[in-house]
Amino acid sequence: QVQLVESGGGLVQAGGSLRLSCAASGSIFRINSMGWYRQAPGKQRKLVATITSGGSTNYADSVKGRFTISRDNAKNTVYLQMNSLKPEDTALYYCNADVLTTTTMLWYQYWGQGTPVTVSS
Repeated sequence: QVQLVESGGGLVQAGGSLRLSCAASGSIFRINSMGWYRQAPGKQRKLVATITSGGSTNYADSVKGRFTISRDNAKNTVYLQMNSLKPEDTALYYCNADVLTTTTMLWYQYWGQGTPVTVSS
């Protein structure tokens, strides 16, 4: 099927930066929207940012001006550059993609396994 593999999470001090990557592989015919979501302990998963295949972006208000989402369509990879990190950004970050699969020619939504981001004060 389709796999999404995230990388780049870790521990950083407040004010620091991290860059997350998510590579999609498998039975991919086309990918439409890709995005990042996060889930803090004891809280619901929330949108961080999304990007369409054409490059249109959408951000949560809490990260506007600090985070930048981008993608490399040739590599089926989406990135999240996170600057000026705050302790409240601490969460498990999940990659998401809307994929048209070669096996069924139907659209499915896939999730990665999550990569942890911890911001210390």
